[in-house]
Amino acid sequence: MKHLILGNGPAGVVAAETLRRAAPQDDIVLVGKEDAPPYSRMAIPYLLEGNIDESGTWLRKDAGHFERLRIGELRGRAVALDTDKRRVLFDDGRIEPYDRLLIATGSYPLRPPVPGVDLAEVHTCWTLADARAIAALARPGARVLQLGAGFIGCIIMEALARRGVELTVVEMGDRMVPRMMTPTAGAMIKRWVEDKGIRVVTSAGVQRIERGGEAGSEAPLVVTLSTGEHLDCDLVIVAAGVAPNIGFLDGTAVQVAKGVLVDARMQTSVPGIFAAGDVAEAPDLFTGAYLVAAIQPNAADQARIAALNMARGEAGETRLSGVLAINVLDTLGLISSSFGQWWGEKPEEGGAGVELVDEARYRYLSLQFKDDVLIGATSIGLTEHVGALRGLIHGKVRLGAWKERLLGAPLAFVDAYVACSQQPMALAR
Repeated sequence: MKHLILGNGPAGVVAAETLRRAAPQDDIVLVGKEDAPPYSRMAIPYLLEGNIDESGTWLRKDAGHFERLRIGELRGRAVALDTDKRRVLFDDGRIEPYDRLLIATGSYPLRPPVPGVDLAEVHTCWTLADARAIAALARPGARVLQLGAGFIGCIIMEALARRGVELTVVEMGDRMVPRMMTPTAGAMIKRWVEDKGIRVVTSAGVQRIERGGEAGSEAPLVVTLSTGEHLDCDLVIVAAGVAPNIGFLDGTAVQVAKGVLVDARMQTSVPGIFAAGDVAEAPDLFTGAYLVAAIQPNAADQARIAALNMARGEAGETRLSGVLAINVLDTLGLISSSFGQWWGEKPEEGGAGVELVDEARYRYLSLQFKDDVLIGATSIGLTEHVGALRGLIHGKVRLGAWKERLLGAPLAFVDAYVACSQQPMALAR
């Protein structure tokens, strides 16, 4: 049996290693499109900070790791898939056959349709090549504009701040990290960031990026915001979100929406083809609605489940209990997190919520319930025992009388976890 894995990021690596344990005699081929060992994109900010070198981003530090496991490695980018003949065409003309296929091609950074976005001093922060280009321009005192203050943008922002640049962050949403934080929480993070000397402009976008002005400006770039303001810049970083790498699936029987649609076994609409990680769109833990959860813990869980089912074929019955949205963020020393359906439920659907705000101490907690089950939580400044929130949500623990107690005293969630968490947990089978 030959297993072909497209993508050598965290999902691809975990899948390859799981397959080797589950199928000792099978052939496994891991394909990456970059000229680098398998690495973690989430480590790139630490590289920019100077805390690690490029080898510190590698997912496996031992150069002989994959060879010892008899996992073959190829370089190439998939451009077409023939599901009938079970083969993949790569950009260099290579054709690779397979018996079972894992699509773990991850995401690519979005570039908004802004005039000048392709200028040499405008970069995304997604690859090691991006990191090298940014490091060359983000010197102390450099004027840097970052477009986007989402989860990835905030991680990049911290790395830039540590490099000593003069930083302006522009976010189209009405708050920072709008897809992770409630309005109150997002505004609190904005105030924290501004107190650290970073300018943040929300509810605004970039209209165009041009070469330095005609009046002798020394800046290589001039950026015009939707507010009408003009900013001189040495570097522009685009952190405007990502999208799954699914273009090579056009015209195939593999069903896609935002990402590759998979069932609880991580199998696609085509038998023998699986997907995991940022590219996969799997059922949500609570609603069953399909969701792309582009975070590394979900990628690893999905990869393990996909690999076990690939090894066992039709007999494989390892299942994902459902995708749980998880985000934990360190923004210049302020820790924030969100779990599950943190935005809450409508009252007519059996929902209820409570919000605790301590502006002076930068502490915040929001809990969201459906019936007597905690389905979502958002927190800032609560670094101890926050895993109890995840445990209550992921376990779908019925709180009973504890729900009313938490509505009155939300910080008692640890006591609620201890009291109620002996109930059966929802686990992958």
